[in-house]
Amino acid sequence: MAKRKQEEYQCPLEVTMEIIGGKYKGVIIGHLIDKTLRYSELKKLIPHSTPKMLIQQLKELEQDGIIKRKMYPVVPPKTEYSLTKRGEGLIPAIIELNRWGINYLKEENIKCAYKGEI
Repeated sequence: MAKRKQEEYQCPLEVTMEIIGGKYKGVIIGHLIDKTLRYSELKKLIPHSTPKMLIQQLKELEQDGIIKRKMYPVVPPKTEYSLTKRGEGLIPAIIELNRWGINYLKEENIKCAYKGEI
């Protein structure tokens, strides 16, 4: 888990946003709801991410105890990601953020490429 000092925060929302507020962190968490996905599957689901950025976001989520990574000793390497119990605690918030985004897109008449549900 990433080390944080309690006295650095003025409110709990600051630490929450620090943990899930990265470029693709919320999206990663959303895709892992009730699923285990391989890196290649996440890459396909988040096509605008660069490999470096996606790996960085995955590592940070793992350090914060939000996701777990399981590596298999095969060639080529197989790595799977899933939510931890701590990460599962974010599911209601991620679902509500997704709903808010859907409503915003509708109100602004903006099209979204992603047609799946969280």
